[in-house]
Amino acid sequence: MAAILVAYLLVLTGAALRAPRVTASIEANCPMRFMILIPAHNEELLVPSLFASLAELRYPAECYRIHLIADNCSDHTAAVARAAGAVVFERQDPARPGKGNALQWLLEQPEHLVEQYDGLIILDADSVVSANFLNVMAARLARGENVVQAYYAVRHPEQSFAAGLRFNALAALHYLRPQGRMVLGASAGLKGNGMMFAAPVLASHTWSASVTEDIELHMALLLDGQRVTFAPDAVVWAEMPDSLAKSESQHQRWESGRLTLARRYVPQLLGAALGALKAGRPHWAFVLLDAVMEHLIPPFAILVGASGLLLAVSVLLWAGAAFGLTHVRGSASALAELNVVVGVSLLLGQVLYLLAALRLVDAPPSAYWQLLYAPIYILWKARQYLRTVFSQASQTWVRTPRNDAS
Repeated sequence: MAAILVAYLLVLTGAALRAPRVTASIEANCPMRFMILIPAHNEELLVPSLFASLAELRYPAECYRIHLIADNCSDHTAAVARAAGAVVFERQDPARPGKGNALQWLLEQPEHLVEQYDGLIILDADSVVSANFLNVMAARLARGENVVQAYYAVRHPEQSFAAGLRFNALAALHYLRPQGRMVLGASAGLKGNGMMFAAPVLASHTWSASVTEDIELHMALLLDGQRVTFAPDAVVWAEMPDSLAKSESQHQRWESGRLTLARRYVPQLLGAALGALKAGRPHWAFVLLDAVMEHLIPPFAILVGASGLLLAVSVLLWAGAAFGLTHVRGSASALAELNVVVGVSLLLGQVLYLLAALRLVDAPPSAYWQLLYAPIYILWKARQYLRTVFSQASQTWVRTPRNDAS
């Protein structure tokens, strides 16, 4: 199974290397009107950076409006946002916290705000965006792309090895894979931050209260016959925890949600793919099967760790047979030697995949030397993943600790 997964990642890698990296520009004469929506919970220290980056957008100011949901806030997030010129909605519902609940609450307001715009942009409050963000999204919306995901990257990856390794992982997960899928005609997926939706799309879908509401919405879109495209040159950088301890609850929440959704949606996607084949739509069947593969691929650190473990065991068995240290003989010895070759090939394939991702995103030098900490991260991630698999971990939303707070 590992060989199939690594081979598929290499297919995506080869395709990504051929993908265009720039969106054709359009005239900046207010072709599309955007609502920028920011769900925020106690983010008074971080939203000023986001508003500062939005002030640098190279897009007509009259063509977009910033709305912020101060969700169950106990600080001055709402006041800071109002001072920056945003339209602020304050929501108090401690029994139903979380981003999905907050977004759905706003979309159900009687003002029908979304209908006043061509597109809706969703940004996390701890982010900053590239100055061309709306230009790129407007160009893609104008050419009929109704759901678009920006490149969601790590802000300040040099601050710690935890942030640096997260930058590396997202270079592959949030850039290389979507780029490869665009070449192959599949769906880029939703990453939760830096998403653009045509207004009519949101009118026919709802936000889940799940902790992985972005993945769940992507599944709903696919089963409804809609794919997500990728805009590599529209970038949103978000803060990531600067230590493994701070990111522990976040990773457990993600992995628990991913496993739950895999159990729920893989059978539905397979059934829909079979239906597409019977209907004479082989390309759409491929899109759905690609989504199945994305559910089946474990976190990259887990795949690397499993491949390394396979190689280590195979080397021990092969060496024992070669030097007469074990009772392994004949065909068993040949099998051990074959497993060594397979283990080396798997690890080399994953190294090529990761290095290609770092090259595609023009990663800073720190991204490469921070790979020296990868064994520590792999052991930590394996512990987290096993705890998630073998426990009934809660999927309740809990705010990830910020680097500016304890």
